[in-house]
Amino acid sequence: MPACLGFRDLGLQPYEPVLEAMRRFTGQRNADTPDEIWLVEHLPVFTQGQAGKPEHLMLTGDIPVVHTERGGQVTYHGPGQLVAYLLLDVRRLGIGVRELVSRIEDSLVALLASYQVQAAAKPDAPGVYVDGAKIASLGLRIRNGCAFHGLALNVDMDLAPFRRINPCGYAGLAMTQLRDHTGPIELDEVRTRLREQLVKHLDYAEQTTLTGGID
Repeated sequence: MPACLGFRDLGLQPYEPVLEAMRRFTGQRNADTPDEIWLVEHLPVFTQGQAGKPEHLMLTGDIPVVHTERGGQVTYHGPGQLVAYLLLDVRRLGIGVRELVSRIEDSLVALLASYQVQAAAKPDAPGVYVDGAKIASLGLRIRNGCAFHGLALNVDMDLAPFRRINPCGYAGLAMTQLRDHTGPIELDEVRTRLREQLVKHLDYAEQTTLTGGID
């Protein structure tokens, strides 16, 4: 069992500097580099995965579009959405990519269950759904046996920009968020519960809070 998983809370950030920092972290790490998870909210942005098709970007308007190397199609990030970037040595964990995705999905399902929200994953469409509407998206990239990118959980946000795209490449896919199922909710509390579930489902012995920047 890995000893400790470090969490770094980045607050509200523009997307591209965090993307570049993730790439640097992954490119520079070695066999002894501890795993980290970065928790962040982003300023409004559409991100297009490596399989992304331009026809799924319909009315992007004043929201920028950033092309990335993660898996999946297009999605939206904005304030009130909790994003977790999983910077993990998958080889060291001893699991495959499909197993990693399943464990992330299980973490989200368990988190939502703690709020009495029944959610489920779909084998043919990565992510987590509540009554057929998508509440969390996943997109990973593995480089030299190490993962980066991660998950996005809709907590308490403006969902309208999702209507400007075909979310994850599915026309008309309904999106939902935790607030719609619980009423008023604190993002800090959701962040704490997500940390607990990721530590549990990824089989770490403990967690720690990391300080300092990501430059």
